[in-house]
Amino acid sequence: MTLETKYKNYYLRRSGLKGIYGDILLQNIFKHKPRNFLEIGVYTGVTAINVCRLLQFINKKDFSYVGIDLFEDFLKNNLIDEVAPLSNYSKIYFNNPIKNFFIRFMGRELNSYESVNKFLNKFNENIKLYKGKSSEVLKKIDLKNINYIFLDGGHSFETVYSDLNIIYSKASKSTVIFCDDYNLKNSGVQKAIDTFVNNKKLSFEIIEKRFVEIII
Repeated sequence: MTLETKYKNYYLRRSGLKGIYGDILLQNIFKHKPRNFLEIGVYTGVTAINVCRLLQFINKKDFSYVGIDLFEDFLKNNLIDEVAPLSNYSKIYFNNPIKNFFIRFMGRELNSYESVNKFLNKFNENIKLYKGKSSEVLKKIDLKNINYIFLDGGHSFETVYSDLNIIYSKASKSTVIFCDDYNLKNSGVQKAIDTFVNNKKLSFEIIEKRFVEIII
C-alpha cells in the first residue's frame, strides 16, 4: 500500500467512506489506473481530493477529474430523500444547541459548490465540477474518455437505475463503474444495480459486501 492509496480524512469535512472503505476504493482505482475519472456524489470533496492525489501519482499532470453533485441544493425540493441515511449534517443532532447549530451550519457550508471548489483548488487545472441532478448533467457531458466512474449519488432506485443506463449508453467499452452502498438498507441501490446488470447481461463483483464493480 502506498501513501496515495491510504484514504485521508479531513477535520469537519465528512465523508461517507469510513474505516477501510476509503482505502478499498483507492486500491481499486490504483488497480485499474484510469486517467479520466468521474465521481457522482461529491459531497464535501474528501473523496475527490483523495482521488485527485492518486490520479496525479499515477498520471503526473495528465489526468482529469469530473464531479457531479447537488451540493447545497440537496436540502431543497425534498431532495434530501436521495441522500444516504445519516450521511449528512442535516440529520445529526446534539444535546448541546451551540454544537448542534455549528455542525449543521458547517455541514451546509462545506457541502456548497464554492467550498468544494476551493477545497480542490490545488488541482484546479484538472477538475471540473457540475452542480445539478446527475440524470440531467450526465446527458450533457461527454463520457467517451472517462475510464472510471465512482457512483455514489442519489440512492433511490429511479436515480441509480437512470444513472447506470445513461452511463452505459454514453461511456466507452471497458469503463469501470464502482458503485457504493450496495448493502445499504432502505435504499434502492441494490435493486437498481441488480436490475441493470441483469438487463444488460453484465458480470459484476461485490466487494466487502458494500461495493459493486461493473465493467461495461
